[in-house]
Amino acid sequence: MDTILNAGQTAAAGRVVQAATWLPRSWPQWRWFVWRQALSCLFPVCIFVLLAVTRWVSAPGVPRYDALLIGCILVQLALLRVRYETMREFGVILAFHLIGLFLEIYKTHYGSWTYPGQSWVRIGGVPLYSGFMYASVASYICQAWRRLNLRLISVPNGALSTLLAAGIYTNFFTERIFFDLRWALLAFVFLHFRRTYVVYGNDRFTFAMPLWVGLLLVGLFVWLAENYGTLSGAWQYPNQRDAWQVVHPSKMLSWFLLVVIEFLVIARFKQRRTSAADQRTGGLWPRLSQRR
Repeated sequence: MDTILNAGQTAAAGRVVQAATWLPRSWPQWRWFVWRQALSCLFPVCIFVLLAVTRWVSAPGVPRYDALLIGCILVQLALLRVRYETMREFGVILAFHLIGLFLEIYKTHYGSWTYPGQSWVRIGGVPLYSGFMYASVASYICQAWRRLNLRLISVPNGALSTLLAAGIYTNFFTERIFFDLRWALLAFVFLHFRRTYVVYGNDRFTFAMPLWVGLLLVGLFVWLAENYGTLSGAWQYPNQRDAWQVVHPSKMLSWFLLVVIEFLVIARFKQRRTSAADQRTGGLWPRLSQRR
């Protein structure tokens, strides 16, 4: 993300944004887009299937949450075995498993949400399968980056991005102790990425979308997935104890900010790999990232 474009490359990047649409328009473009999105969502879809199966089918003597943990581990091993994910991507995903688990332990301690079912394998009252929810979002971003050929235009300063990610994550813990700064952080996100575009496509067609729009869409879909998770009884919020209710829309903001963290970490990892590959191959896709 630290490569600086020369004047010609910067002008070319600007022309790409001006000429490209946000989303596909023709049927071949949509077929390409939907198929690659579906492939990128394989890990989250597998978790959805496990949530549905374990809701209606129980293994004798095995609590549901432990069955989910076993299922998630088997899915992860299978994805590595068939090389759906690389070992480097797995390392990034594992990091978010741990980051998410740590956040879960803290939040459940204060009753933000609970895991009402029984399980043998818990840390601080949190079943270990929960970390895979965060890992699956990271898996999607990693896969989408590779399968949609993502590039970034006008990448913000790396130090500020690191500070932003750290501030968002810290606020998840300090909001109960100090002021909740999520709205200020949201404003900082929009200001930070106001000129940043994500470019995706292939050598036949190209699309460009403001980065904040893409992250907002991911956060929206994660919120929808969370509604399914609570409906299936995988976890619950305090207002869902008597009867299921839609997860409060304010949670979309939390997921959006969490997606920002995941994206910033994965972007650093992916951009370094992309730069090395472009230098070796000459770059079928030009490297359009730049520092502001």
